[in-house]
Amino acid sequence: MASTPIFNGEQAITRLRETVHDKAANFYAMYSSILGGIVNDPALMVLPLDDHMVHRGHGVFDTATLTHGMLYQLDAHLDRLLRSAQGARIPLPVPREKLRRIILDTAAASRQRDGSIRYWLSAGPGGYGLGPAECVGSSFYVIVFRQEAYPESYYHRGIKLITSKVPIKPPLFARIKSTNYLPNVLVLLEAKDHGADNGIFIDERGMVAESSKMNVAFVTEDRVFRHPPFEAILPGITIQRVLEFATLLVQQDVLSAIDLDAVPVQEGRESAEMMLIGSSIKVAPVVEWDGRKIGDGKPGPIASKLLEMWNEDTKAAQDQLVAVPYAEAS
Repeated sequence: MASTPIFNGEQAITRLRETVHDKAANFYAMYSSILGGIVNDPALMVLPLDDHMVHRGHGVFDTATLTHGMLYQLDAHLDRLLRSAQGARIPLPVPREKLRRIILDTAAASRQRDGSIRYWLSAGPGGYGLGPAECVGSSFYVIVFRQEAYPESYYHRGIKLITSKVPIKPPLFARIKSTNYLPNVLVLLEAKDHGADNGIFIDERGMVAESSKMNVAFVTEDRVFRHPPFEAILPGITIQRVLEFATLLVQQDVLSAIDLDAVPVQEGRESAEMMLIGSSIKVAPVVEWDGRKIGDGKPGPIASKLLEMWNEDTKAAQDQLVAVPYAEAS
């Protein structure tokens, strides 16, 4: 008799429900193209092991914010997902509009008004080889979950960063938002090991690139908003919107100019302000980098203003918000 239990289908589902961890209460709804529908039971929010995204990392993803019953910048995030899929040579299982509808339907099925919605395109299941020729077809997954919460201290006291020793991804891989986030995970772990909040990738030229999963921006002493060019880093959806806010601040003479050019480390250190920008962290001020103060070592006014503009945008920018069809899910 085998010492390891062998379950039939009914026993396996029962066991899955028995072993759901407490944090699964933060997972509200999932769509799986394998199932062809949406589930609300966290025990059933699973992927087949033979999916190439699982055992080869051949998958791409993106995330939108669910805020006040609306999806913020859904189309911009979805368009980037499709660009990533093209770069990863993953064909769409259904047309773009069908993917968009599935995302909205999953948000509605969650019955949540606030949270995050993440979606993946994968080469799909079919075997355990390297090439995707064995896959029976690409797959699509969507999940709605509680949005990652950063400490309020990040915004009131600021963030501490270190320069990471983890090598940056080559441009081809940096610009594709794939599931291979091991370098990003290592950057964060390295920072925590050194008592910092996050780390910064530096490119082979000694220029500032990006953080673990955020873009990095600066404000100079003469009020120039600086950001690295996007040729070799992920073109963040949030930073693209923040650049529009920065343009408004230039028009209001709060900023003097915007500069999208390489930022040497030393020039970054000498900035009046430094900030991390991303869909989960929003706009967070950096007050210390490698043990040295940025500016006066306190959150600066530009980061605060950009965060205020972002928060207002998520509530009132009709061209950025898509209503979730809750009534259709009832």
